Amino acid sequence: MSTYVHGYSGPETQRLRDQSLILSELLHHDTRYRPGERVLEAGCGVGAQSVHLLAGSPGISLTSLDLSLDSLRHAQAALHNTGGPLPGLLQADLFHLPFHVETFDHVFVCFVLEHLPDPVGALQNLKSVLKPGGTITVIEGDHGSCFFHPRSEEAWHVWNCLIEAQARLGGDSLIGRRLYPLMAEAGFAGPQVSPRFVYADAGRPQWVEYFTVKTIIAMVEGVREQALAMGLTDSARWERGIQALWQTATPPEGVFCYTFFKGVARKPL
Repeated sequence: MSTYVHGYSGPETQRLRDQSLILSELLHHDTRYRPGERVLEAGCGVGAQSVHLLAGSPGISLTSLDLSLDSLRHAQAALHNTGGPLPGLLQADLFHLPFHVETFDHVFVCFVLEHLPDPVGALQNLKSVLKPGGTITVIEGDHGSCFFHPRSEEAWHVWNCLIEAQARLGGDSLIGRRLYPLMAEAGFAGPQVSPRFVYADAGRPQWVEYFTVKTIIAMVEGVREQALAMGLTDSARWERGIQALWQTATPPEGVFCYTFFKGVARKPL
């Protein structure tokens, strides 16, 4: 069983790309690096966020790494399709970084710490390859921040299956609220954390399609087999819960709300 709760399937690859598309402005509008600066993207996955990093900061020297070779192949294809300069893609472990100390001007981490049993250790490793005064940007969600309508016990059940499955694999899907203390504990200076709120209803159909359906519901549906294998639910109850969750994307009454957290800090001089 993979320790990445969402798995590495084709549908998961597409979900990550759909998610990055709808969230690009919300999460990345204030991430800008100067041409020529060296940026490390740690845990790039299928390159869904890499595309937006390069679009927002053309001319940077980007190195994107991930532990999964299959994900890196998807990232290479996605970045090739943009027609722009390709970043350096590298298979590597965040806890065994193949770089000299103080190599990068900036580090970018998105939706990675939630899957790690030692997020502070990962941040400290990344700090070691960052130049003094360089910045780190960390973006994480928080599954405990969601609320939706219609509210039902069945929908909450499958949502909590996702939270518990990730916890049993050593992750923390509630990590968004912890960004400030995590960055401070890792030794970064002056963390600044801002919430990024998502609201999707029938008056915002693109958000319903790309966030509620293609990001949230697809994410929950993707952990079905793990939830069953862990004994968190049974098939009949799971199906009832998924049907109830779909009501949050059904007009006119369906509403889904969620909060992401973005933290920026510096390595002390």
